[in-house]
Amino acid sequence: MTHPLINPADPPERQREKLLTIVDVLMRRVEQAADESGASYAQFERAAMLEEQVRQRTRELEQALDLLNQSNAQLAKAGRETAAAQKNLANAIEAVQEGFALFGPDDVLVMCNSRFGMHMPDIREHLRPGLAFRDYVRLVSGSRYLRLPQGGERGTWAAQRLRRHRERHLMFTIGMAPDRWVQVSEHRTPDGGTVILQTDVSDLIRAERAERGKLLDSQAQMVRATLDHIRQGVAIFDSVARLVGWNARLGELLALGPGRLRLGMVFDDLAARLAGTTRLGQGMTLATLREWATAESGRAPLRFELRRGEVVLDAFAQEMPDTGFVISFSDVTAERNAIAALSRVNETLEARVRERTEALQAALADAERASAARSRFVAAASHDLLQPLSAAKLFVAAARDDTTPERAQATLGKAAAALDSVETILEALLDISRLESGKAALTTRPVPLGPMLNRLGDEFAHLAQARGLRLRVRPAEATVRSDPGYLRRILQNLIANALRYTDAGGVLVGVRRAGSGALRIEVIDTGPGIPASEQRAVFREFHRLNAPASASEGLGLGLAIVERAAKLLDHPLDLHSVPGRGTRFSLTLPRTGPVAAPATAPDDGPGLASRELLGLLVEDDTELCRALGLLLDGWGHSVLEATTAAEAVELVSEIDIAPDFLLVDNRLGGGRSGLHLIEDLRALHGPVPARIITADRSQSLRAAAARAGVAILYKPIDTGLLERFIASVDLGVDLGGAPGD
Repeated sequence: MTHPLINPADPPERQREKLLTIVDVLMRRVEQAADESGASYAQFERAAMLEEQVRQRTRELEQALDLLNQSNAQLAKAGRETAAAQKNLANAIEAVQEGFALFGPDDVLVMCNSRFGMHMPDIREHLRPGLAFRDYVRLVSGSRYLRLPQGGERGTWAAQRLRRHRERHLMFTIGMAPDRWVQVSEHRTPDGGTVILQTDVSDLIRAERAERGKLLDSQAQMVRATLDHIRQGVAIFDSVARLVGWNARLGELLALGPGRLRLGMVFDDLAARLAGTTRLGQGMTLATLREWATAESGRAPLRFELRRGEVVLDAFAQEMPDTGFVISFSDVTAERNAIAALSRVNETLEARVRERTEALQAALADAERASAARSRFVAAASHDLLQPLSAAKLFVAAARDDTTPERAQATLGKAAAALDSVETILEALLDISRLESGKAALTTRPVPLGPMLNRLGDEFAHLAQARGLRLRVRPAEATVRSDPGYLRRILQNLIANALRYTDAGGVLVGVRRAGSGALRIEVIDTGPGIPASEQRAVFREFHRLNAPASASEGLGLGLAIVERAAKLLDHPLDLHSVPGRGTRFSLTLPRTGPVAAPATAPDDGPGLASRELLGLLVEDDTELCRALGLLLDGWGHSVLEATTAAEAVELVSEIDIAPDFLLVDNRLGGGRSGLHLIEDLRALHGPVPARIITADRSQSLRAAAARAGVAILYKPIDTGLLERFIASVDLGVDLGGAPGD
């Protein structure tokens, strides 16, 4: 216990001095006191104990002093090491060529080098540790050296800069007066701080500007050379209707001598000069032309005629993207004279035409009677022959059983195949007879294409496999108006014809959108192709191109039936072929609504989009990518197809246009997921509507997609959901949606 006379706050030397004084006083009192009661001895004993306690306390204090001295020495060493580390860090940061600054988690400037805030000497002295990030942005936005884009406001720039500060990684370029450019990179540190790097990229910008200038000069020379070598006269006006370019042919056609056309001439002056030498065609006045030329924007293309004496000029005026406009003049005098001459000739031909018409009508009546007789004969003959043929087939089938010898089995098989071929030919002749006689019974109604194409795919799969070919039938969730029986026969003949004439590769059957309210069914093969000289002949009966003469391979009646049936149904049939590469047959049909819809059916949402959209499709499965691309193309949209995230970013960067929607597979390889790619593209182009394509139905993916605001299209893809998503993009109502939509 500490003696009350001892102050613990005193130094050890002072406490020792007090204890020795107390001991001395006690000893004197003991010597002076009487010994009769034993009190003196007791006091001496207490003094001895007190002295021992003083010595023990003194030792403890000396040990505490030693420990304190050691701690002070270690603290001093740590302080020296910290100061050295801070000095080394400051030297390293100062050696960095870029401007460098570090803000702490509290958004307060911790340190920066002398190059931070380069090219802004008016704020450089304020960039010191302790500066808040908000004040830093305020200083930069108020600097007189900051160059904003045309029309930009400093307050708006500062607000946008503070908003983007919340991003983990940020990079942008700003201009500095008089002609400097600085690239700013901002990154978050693990503890929540912010590192800012400022790099001078002025030399790169100037070099790029110089290259762009050279390119523009080269393009201007090419445009000038092109204008000087075309037969039309061309005049180019800027957004305020001033002449900025023309070719020599313009002066020749308008009879304007040298010096009459000059740079900067307003359109009114040119129109006034033309008024004295030319006259406008019917329906066009000088006032109307001036009103069109002086309109600010939104001009519709304009076509009119100018007459200068006997010369007739066809003029076409059209607005350019920069709201300027261009007018071209073509000499159509020869064409107009030819039309006038033809008109005079037509007047003299009318009488001759009437005479020939009467003769042709008589000949046509004879031909129709002969054709009807032939059709009746073929129909009767085909019908009469089909019955015994069917009986013969039954007899052959009855004769083939397990007890029939192998040789007889082979013979009966060949006989059955021959009978099948004859039956097919007779049925084809009967079809042609009905189509030519006009007695074919047609019943047009809504026909769903999906089930019909699926059945045809199953029907011809065995034939394609037997020939070593690949048959692909693309799904189509659409309905057309046609006769289902004849439509199926047309598609059967086209697919059979494609498989028959293709030796290697395959056949593709798909559906595309063909303008407003129409669809086009295409049958594409990789066969030898059809020369242009044979493309009309292939539709004639019994005409085959480089095909074997065996009746089992057909006698060339399939395409004849296709052409007649398509004409009867009013379904345009087109043929496009490249020798050595393949052939494409296209059948165009009117689109209609679904066959039936329950009265209580929920609303399926919007249908196909009303305008053409630009989509980005990222899918590493090439077959699925092609199928989706074909489907979207059939809906009338343009699709950028990519198989990796890097390829997708490169495609979007190359065209420099933000897609209207994104369809991205979630597993893209390379450590990048589809969600990561969507986040990157949205960071560059804003909230682009997107869907993730995946077969992964895990809860973790659903949660990740929900956090990213991206809905999921599960494989196999429901085309109805896909169609509603595209339509919602067209209406501008999709900003992500819920996963699983």
